Amino acid sequence: MRDFAPQATAARRRIAETLLGVFERWGFARVITPAFEYEDVLALGLGGAGRAAAIRFVEPSSGQVVALRPDITPQIARLIATRFREETGAVRLCYEGTVVRLERGARGQRELIQAGVELAGVTGPQGDAEVIALGAAALQEAGLGRPTIDLGHLGLAREVLDAVDLPSSDRARARRCIGKRDGTGLEAVLASARGSKAAVNFAALLPELSGPPSILAAARKKAPTPGVRRALADLQAIVDALGGRQVKARVHVDLGEVRGFDYYTGVRVQGFVEGAPDAVLKGGRYDDLLGRYGRPSPAVGFAIDVEAAAGALEARARGDSGTSGGGDGGPLIGDGNGIGVLVVGPVVLALRTAEELRAVGKRAVAELCGLQGAELAAYARRWGFSEIVRVKGIREQGARIRRGAGASRREEQE
Repeated sequence: MRDFAPQATAARRRIAETLLGVFERWGFARVITPAFEYEDVLALGLGGAGRAAAIRFVEPSSGQVVALRPDITPQIARLIATRFREETGAVRLCYEGTVVRLERGARGQRELIQAGVELAGVTGPQGDAEVIALGAAALQEAGLGRPTIDLGHLGLAREVLDAVDLPSSDRARARRCIGKRDGTGLEAVLASARGSKAAVNFAALLPELSGPPSILAAARKKAPTPGVRRALADLQAIVDALGGRQVKARVHVDLGEVRGFDYYTGVRVQGFVEGAPDAVLKGGRYDDLLGRYGRPSPAVGFAIDVEAAAGALEARARGDSGTSGGGDGGPLIGDGNGIGVLVVGPVVLALRTAEELRAVGKRAVAELCGLQGAELAAYARRWGFSEIVRVKGIREQGARIRRGAGASRREEQE
């Protein structure tokens, strides 16, 4: 849990608003959901990991247990299943907000800012490709460059683990080994498998089946069941659809992806960008989720971690300039285009001038503390005022402009 100072806040709000702007241009309508809900309602849409991450408390007026949301997607699913129950076409919703999660193995919790989309009512690869293309476009417009899109398939992992027929006590161990790329440990677990040899051999390959989309063709030749072949065909269709859309992203396939195992039903998507050690975009297909709230419907979506995106931009700025993105080198706040006006002079006239500037769209404020000289210039730089306007007495039409100390000064003569 942390505060953000003005400069950090401005950076994160710019990212969030840029992302939402892209989402809305793609036809997604913005919604707001509550920060906490009754636990039993929220738990319908959370898997085991999500329920474990939820912070719970007793709501004083009712005595019921409520939970801070660790994930916004179940709330959107509830919203679609109730407010849009009779909608016969696609439902496109987007959002931005915070989630709070208990950190596994940590003493506290973590608050994340997310911006994301959910697309309900569209099946198959075209729906998946639309959401993935949108994610890539949004990351680029936020200034994060060309992303790498990592594609997995949770349906494939389930099919493989079902086919190898492990004892229930070993199934979770097998998932952990696959997730950690522990081929030796996986082979030891598979020794107790009761499934076919083809299924066991294919399962043993999962930690290594990661690379360019061309690995899908090789994997299909070894696929042990029709379900695995269908999952591979789904991934190939998504790759083809992305190619048809000419999505500006590097596509990577990872058949050993098992994170989100109890949540997603199909494609699992992660987006990586330069400057971030982990994925900044995570999502996938979850066709069973809306049914838990009483309206069965296919759905796919993603969330972008705004804090991770801001960190990536700051890391890239440090690499380019050798200075910290959160230091004193830039203004603490700005209005998006770097322009701000600080009005200096008699209070009544300064206030009136600032009001007039705001009326025409400027970010303007009257200086009320009597700052002068270098102290005034430093204050202007610190708070993003690129121009200092000095007013004296009765204003006339003419103005003389003098630049200095990092900000321009306009002195209007008496």
